[in-house]
Amino acid sequence: MTNDEAQPSAEQQWGRVLICGGTDWPKLGRKERTGAGGGEVVESQNPDLLEPHLLRSLLNVKSVSIHTSCNGCHFVVLDVEGNAWLFGRNGFAALGVPDVEFVSENAPHHITPADLGAPKGTKFVHAACGRNHTLLVGSNGTVWAAGQNNLGQCGQSVCPEVSSFQPVPVVHGGQKEYVVQASAGVTFSVVRTQSGKVFSFGSAEKGQLGNGTTGERITTGNKTSYDVEVHPVYIKELSGKNIVDIASGQQHSLALDDAGVVYVWGYNGYCRLGLGNQVDALKPKVVPQFAGPSEATMAQGIAAGPSSSVVIDKQGMFWMAGKWKTSGEGSSGSPYSSFRYMQDIMGCKALLAKSGGVTHWLVTPDDDGSPMTVCWGQNANNGELGLGPEERKSASKPTRNLMLVGINVIDIAAGQNTTVLLAKPTEKFSDMPRHPEDVNPPIACVGCNKDYGEDDSPLECDKCDAPWHLQCLSPPLDAVPDGEWFCPDCEEDPGAGVGAWAEKKPKPKPKKSNKRAASPAGEEGEGESGGKRKAQAKGTAVPAPKKKKQ
Repeated sequence: MTNDEAQPSAEQQWGRVLICGGTDWPKLGRKERTGAGGGEVVESQNPDLLEPHLLRSLLNVKSVSIHTSCNGCHFVVLDVEGNAWLFGRNGFAALGVPDVEFVSENAPHHITPADLGAPKGTKFVHAACGRNHTLLVGSNGTVWAAGQNNLGQCGQSVCPEVSSFQPVPVVHGGQKEYVVQASAGVTFSVVRTQSGKVFSFGSAEKGQLGNGTTGERITTGNKTSYDVEVHPVYIKELSGKNIVDIASGQQHSLALDDAGVVYVWGYNGYCRLGLGNQVDALKPKVVPQFAGPSEATMAQGIAAGPSSSVVIDKQGMFWMAGKWKTSGEGSSGSPYSSFRYMQDIMGCKALLAKSGGVTHWLVTPDDDGSPMTVCWGQNANNGELGLGPEERKSASKPTRNLMLVGINVIDIAAGQNTTVLLAKPTEKFSDMPRHPEDVNPPIACVGCNKDYGEDDSPLECDKCDAPWHLQCLSPPLDAVPDGEWFCPDCEEDPGAGVGAWAEKKPKPKPKKSNKRAASPAGEEGEGESGGKRKAQAKGTAVPAPKKKKQ
């Protein structure tokens, strides 16, 4: 990959962000406790989303990739401009924001490479999330890290946390390596460079660093300690291999080379490495099933869950090893000791595969060639499978997600208790719920501050629901535009918070400073309907709690 290839191009595929599952970031994955008097805990105002919702805050941001990990409760969204939008749990300043418990998905934290001191023209091209730390990769080959650093997982001298993103030097043979990809586990990080090399840093306790040693030793007080590498260590066992992809679970990693050979290392509990045993691999080992000689059975994709690994072979078949559910075959009592195909989806060609805390996701062609999204997972108690409010939250077998029929999913970030999806705008978007549901829009036209009747109903912003008369826009519109449309305020500040999370701004003066330039056709839509809700089309007023019925 060259420097130019690493930067998103004008033709790069982009989509809109959907979210399902838990949004109560401080409490996700943690047991609820009653008060001191034994009373019940007050129900959170941050709901579990039982079906995919359009994330309003990023609805007018063209996103190209989304990132988290199976052990993470925070997310990174990268847009076509190469900027990053971060939200979720912020333990140990994992999002690079000090002294904040979490960053709401309704008001994501915005970071540009320039904010981190990168040269002009640098874009973020990749990201990775551990449990409490985050990595950002720039188009200039630099990787930055923030968050928990008690074991050097941020590539800095050991300290409790790195509260703002800091560059991590990756050097080999005295020369700087050009980083293009990152992955992360609970206590370690892995990066891949343009030359196909792999480096790791953090804790070596379970062999996660792949450097052949854990450094186990007895220290003061008969405590056991392990090696900690605060500088990226070159994984020599992969020398001479051109690695094209990496993935990490909680305490293990996978790598894929350009020939289709899969390498695994780290903790091997529940046979998650797929090597037929439970012996930790301190150095990368080849998975025999994908080593040839038949090219069709070699690999083209990899993914990692907390205690499982996934490989997609060159025929598109989905293979899994380890513990991937809580009961029955494939659970802790009977894990998959080597990679096995899933009987229920053996006829499905995998286009995309991801694993979350308890979830597994697959995008495969439907009978008509359109993308179909399949998901499964036990104990998905927060609705992270997004199967719908009338359906069971969990699924022990691969299940078609009916809520996503007609939605072209192009990327998936499956977290510990939440799933974020990236999808192309289509006609189906108009039927999808938005999160948050109510943003309390104005009850009168923002431009003239006047109410309206049935013959004068305004155009609604797709993001904030703000109503505008066509003639109050600058320039005025003669007709309702096709595709998505966003109001001048949302166009001026993409990614801004919505509803109760919106930044308080002075109320615009009627018929004066409120008329800002707006694209007549709403360039975001590119001729497709992305979920527009127009009062004209329904002959009713804007749907707001305070709006009177027409």
